[in-house]
Amino acid sequence: MSALLILLIAIVALALGYVFYGSWLAKQWGVDPNRETPAHTAYDGKDFVPANPAVLMGHHFSSIAGAGPINGPIQAAVFGWVPVFLWCVLGGIFIGAMHDFGALFASIRHNGGSIGQVIKDSMGIKAQRLFIIFALAVLILVIASFTHVVAGTFASGFDADTGARLLPAFTTGENVTATGATAMTSILFIIIAAIFGFFVYRKNAKIGPATIVGIVGIIAIVLIGLNVSMNFNRTFWVLFIAVYVTVASLLPVWILLQPRDYLSSFLLYGMMILAFISIIGGTFKGTASLEVPAFTSWKLANGQTLFPFLFITVACGACSGFHSLISSGTSSKQIDNEKDAQIIGYGSMIIESCLGVISLIAIGVVWSQTSAGGGDKFQLSAPPTIFAGGIATMFSSFAGEGSYKVIYNLFTLAVSVFALTSLDSATRLCRYLFAELLTPEGKTHDDLTGAAKFFTTPIVSTLIMVIIGCGMGFMKLTQIWAVFGSANQLLAGVAMLGVCTWLGKIGRNNKMFYFPMCFMLLATLTALLITIKNNILGGGLVGEFAKTWGTWFQTLWSVILVVLAVILAVMAIKTLVAQGKEKKA
Repeated sequence: MSALLILLIAIVALALGYVFYGSWLAKQWGVDPNRETPAHTAYDGKDFVPANPAVLMGHHFSSIAGAGPINGPIQAAVFGWVPVFLWCVLGGIFIGAMHDFGALFASIRHNGGSIGQVIKDSMGIKAQRLFIIFALAVLILVIASFTHVVAGTFASGFDADTGARLLPAFTTGENVTATGATAMTSILFIIIAAIFGFFVYRKNAKIGPATIVGIVGIIAIVLIGLNVSMNFNRTFWVLFIAVYVTVASLLPVWILLQPRDYLSSFLLYGMMILAFISIIGGTFKGTASLEVPAFTSWKLANGQTLFPFLFITVACGACSGFHSLISSGTSSKQIDNEKDAQIIGYGSMIIESCLGVISLIAIGVVWSQTSAGGGDKFQLSAPPTIFAGGIATMFSSFAGEGSYKVIYNLFTLAVSVFALTSLDSATRLCRYLFAELLTPEGKTHDDLTGAAKFFTTPIVSTLIMVIIGCGMGFMKLTQIWAVFGSANQLLAGVAMLGVCTWLGKIGRNNKMFYFPMCFMLLATLTALLITIKNNILGGGLVGEFAKTWGTWFQTLWSVILVVLAVILAVMAIKTLVAQGKEKKA
């Protein structure tokens, strides 16, 4: 199957979804460009700051993208390219993008509050508290997962078995390692982002010229990274990440979060443009055709079935609950005008679904070189390297073999940059939710006393979540990833419950949420229950705790999430039934 044809079909379908379905949703919900947003009514110069739509689009897109739309579709390709393609496109249009847009709009109408505030408005304070606990449990998994991914991507120069140093802290020239180069470039990226923010927000530099200088800076640090690498072990990088996300989440958004995410979005846009060029060039050279089967099997050798695991695995390529936390946590506090909610909320997810299709094409091109396709090429063993290897293979087929290393390193860098942006956004969200959970209605932090005031102090609440999340980053990824995928998608279903009941309360059309939220709840609860059953009946909980604690963690976390989700679902159903009776009366 031609990769170019698949991509063009996806682009056309996703664009039509944005123009027609996205615009219809805006009319149904009552988006009002003349209504002031929280960025103006609650401006504080730190969290509530009106942003240029292009800058906010960059922040939002970078934060929600992370490594999800790359990891998910590549891992799900074992079911075949057709089901993954259909879920990325149709799921993105009718479920994922609507979910993101709805969460953003609902938060704007609740003074930039979280989905918990939206749920309290329609379902009561008990439901709000349950949701916040649920969301914090998911965010801990986000921090743990992405800490593991980023630290693993950066770590180099040490023997994996003995821990002995093989390379000096910094290497140059031919001794540059790919992981060390990625680490070097990522650190430099943080520095130029802070410089960009200073000149744009404090020296009033015009966004156009500043953007050009920023893009030139990105090119420069990429070139530096290709020639200089930082070589430290995984423990160092986990600790570095813990310090970084703590500081980044406490700083005003204009210093680092807005400018870094804005600039990193150009890296992602450039990556997607290069991928498109690679697919076109590879088509003419015969390297852009999919080796992966259209459909493999309903049930895989490991026992996983297409339903529910395809819909859990693709994750951000079609729908992600983490997006609702970004929409209602940081983006809603920075949006300048309600009319921008469609392009930022709905549009960002549409672009992300397109990236999911590109990721599917990448593994399709190098399928035979991966373990899933029967190959044993070590370099293409993980989703980020498969993604980079697939695009580099197509690009080098017409640009020359010498370009493979440059493109491969550039795309590996892009993946790590976005994982890092999601990390500090998730940490900031934890701080917001922690404060919301412990602060009574009508009170502020200054009104609190005792333990409540101590634990809602920004530095304290941030450190609590960082220590737990980054501490779990030392675990094996397999011990947290299985439950993370289900928890993330389950959060999407729960968030849609909140937005749906709120729209019903204010008399707006909410029927478009009925099927998506029921489907996501059914798929994710089924996956979690299967995990619980397999862990119990499979004997994974029996034996020495030192060997089984990872399985115990999976099981207990899954049980907690299932119980919270079921309770919230029952409360939402009761609310919707009551609303229906009131409307009928």
